[in-house]
Amino acid sequence: MKKVVAVVVSVIVVAFTLTFGVSSEQLSSRECENLGFTGLALCSDCNTLSEYVKDKELVSDCLKCCTEDSKDATTKITYSGALLEVCMRKLVFYPEVVGFIEDEKDQFPSVKVQYVFNSPPKLIMLDDAGQHKETIRIDNWKREHILQYLREKVKPSKAA
Repeated sequence: MKKVVAVVVSVIVVAFTLTFGVSSEQLSSRECENLGFTGLALCSDCNTLSEYVKDKELVSDCLKCCTEDSKDATTKITYSGALLEVCMRKLVFYPEVVGFIEDEKDQFPSVKVQYVFNSPPKLIMLDDAGQHKETIRIDNWKREHILQYLREKVKPSKAA
């Protein structure tokens, strides 16, 4: 019951903040990156975050780092591919990421796994030229959230 109440309160806080523009100061991109918010984070993503986490401070930080959603195509940004970057030695701490790599990754031919020493699990989204466009930390994501995100954000590969 406490979890349900916490989620409802978080959603109400985020909805109130987005509706009435009651947000604290925006943080610099460096501060946001240090908090784990990197790339183009839309404020609607903070709303989604509040549904999965119960930490009001985290949601508040997200709102300080987000970009207002717009009605145009920027809310439907998709990418040509992605790198799933993670430290091989730390994989044992991320069973959901391991499960994705072992069981689901083959559904996404344009997603490559890259092992980088001491790197937390993150998705680096790539444009058509293979350039890094957005980085998303996925430390606490469930496997189904990784799948949903990639289905929404990675363009389907063209059959060869």
